[in-house]
Amino acid sequence: MLIGLHDSEYEHMPHKSFPNYALMKLSAWHKQQGDIVEWWNALDNDKYDLIYSSKVFDFTEENPYLPPEKTIKGGTGYGLFSELPEEIDNVFPDYSIYPTCDYAIGFLTRGCPNKCPWCYVPEKEGGIKPYRTWQQLVRPDTKQLVLMDNNILACDYGIKQLSELAKTDYIIDLNQGMDIRLVNDEVCRILKKIHWIKYIRFSCDSVSQLPYFKTATALFDKHRIPKSRVFIYILVRSDLDEADYRVQELNKLCRNYNLYAQAERNGRKGIIPTAAQLEFAQRYVYGKCYKSETWREYCQRHKLYY
Repeated sequence: MLIGLHDSEYEHMPHKSFPNYALMKLSAWHKQQGDIVEWWNALDNDKYDLIYSSKVFDFTEENPYLPPEKTIKGGTGYGLFSELPEEIDNVFPDYSIYPTCDYAIGFLTRGCPNKCPWCYVPEKEGGIKPYRTWQQLVRPDTKQLVLMDNNILACDYGIKQLSELAKTDYIIDLNQGMDIRLVNDEVCRILKKIHWIKYIRFSCDSVSQLPYFKTATALFDKHRIPKSRVFIYILVRSDLDEADYRVQELNKLCRNYNLYAQAERNGRKGIIPTAAQLEFAQRYVYGKCYKSETWREYCQRHKLYY
């Protein structure tokens, strides 16, 4: 069989460099069956026996030239309840289809015990559970590992896996924000020992998390974790005064924290970021204007009226 692969984000986002985990597993499995695998080309639709299209984000445009009679669509962008068959999910991914990717990726845990209204993970994956060991994820040709766990600190298994990684020379990144409410002395000892690719990432999506950041800041000092390595995702919902309060309070705690704002977007619920949310995230926070002025002062200075 000739198999065609289609990465929706790669097609519509020229800057995208992060590989598609599902497509790498599909490629590996089909090659094990003796099939030929290549990137799909719309001009050659007739030659493919089967095409896989994966879409991560629901706002990514769909390609109208994918033939419906031979295309299998999957990924959160197409719907919450599509998943790989177990025999495919269990194979080691084929990194050769993304030749510029020089690191391993994967999950140690899946799911999340929280039910935040803006997050689809509990609905899609359920509560948190063990998924893989770190030994099953690493590649023989690189010491870099990027983990995509949604809430790795929420179970003993995830913490144990991080503790084991801390004893190795692997360099890792957790590209989702960890839950600051779960940071304690034990967690800080592990975070301190891990070799990080760049940042130690957390998220601050509500005001209720701020007291935990105050406690964690003291713990970072105690364990000598450089706060310049701490990266904090800021969810920007419709209440921009509330979002700015979080930003300003975090900036008071430590001006060395790296803040990154993300405007809320959920196409399934009809939530599309406003111009004000985008201005807040892309210019006010990303431009570090928050370090010298509040959001309201920023709007006055730029004569913005939202």
